[in-house]
Amino acid sequence: MDLVRILCAIFLPPLGVFLQVGFGMDFWINIVLTLFGYIPGIIHAVWVIAKK
Repeated sequence: MDLVRILCAIFLPPLGVFLQVGFGMDFWINIVLTLFGYIPGIIHAVWVIAKK
């Protein structure tokens, strides 16, 4: 299942975070990071998925 989440994180970072933690603080942080730049959103999403 982590492979699916990481693939989602690469193509749509907030979706990958949502699948991991739901509508938590990490999800909203990822939304903001993705709006500021796509790469920071990907990095944060992969970090959240790998952390948990």
